[in-house]
Amino acid sequence: MKLDLATVGGFAVGLVLIIGAIILGGQPIIFVSFSSLLIVVGGTLAAATASYSFKHIQDLIKILKIAFYEQSMDPQEVISILVSFAEKARREGLLALEDETQDLDEPFLQKGIQLVVDGTDSELVRSILETELAFLDERHATSRGIFGTMAELAPAFGMMGTLIGLIQMLSTLDDPQNVGGGLATALITTFYGTFMANLIFIPLSKKLKMKSEEEILVKEVMIEGILSIQAGENPRIVEEKLKAFLSGSIRETLEEEELNAEGEMAVGSNAAS
Repeated sequence: MKLDLATVGGFAVGLVLIIGAIILGGQPIIFVSFSSLLIVVGGTLAAATASYSFKHIQDLIKILKIAFYEQSMDPQEVISILVSFAEKARREGLLALEDETQDLDEPFLQKGIQLVVDGTDSELVRSILETELAFLDERHATSRGIFGTMAELAPAFGMMGTLIGLIQMLSTLDDPQNVGGGLATALITTFYGTFMANLIFIPLSKKLKMKSEEEILVKEVMIEGILSIQAGENPRIVEEKLKAFLSGSIRETLEEEELNAEGEMAVGSNAAS
């Protein structure tokens, strides 16, 4: 699996800029407060656990892998596989695809092709795959909802920590020397809450939403391709139909690659002759 450089780079740049600004301002040690961390991190995790089930919280590591790694199959690769399946099905029949399904790493595509090979009615194939896709979208919504909830909770617990610090500070107003330090500690808790919400939780929630949309798009391409293969459509028609799911820039890139490949084949055949 390849790292998603945009995710890693975004977090890295954000951390470097914020930490750099703190260091340039002098006395970075004043931004370290374990009591503030306990309030914000502990409170956020505790409230998120209360909002969801233990299973959802335990799955956070798996969810983070989705945000930090690129998906295994992109739309272009899926289209290429489906077009090759359409060509083989036209030449040898649908049963010839049974062996091909064993080599697939994508369970959704494997399941769809197997349903077609087994002779399942096209409407039932669509219903089964779209139902699975709907539940997948629901699971993804729950997963990114955890980070959305944490994004809402972290600033609130930061403010709670600030109130706690202010109360403690006001209780020692008879000693003016402690007022400045107490106020700084109170404000650090709000800093932690806003920092975690805006640099960690909100970006992760948005990244997971984008990843979910990309995965659903790929699976929609799979469904349309599988049904086209079952209908016995011409491979060229299948390819053009599936390209409609792609953005204009991706379609142009794909067409350029095809033209280059055709040019290389033509040069090779001329050289051979």
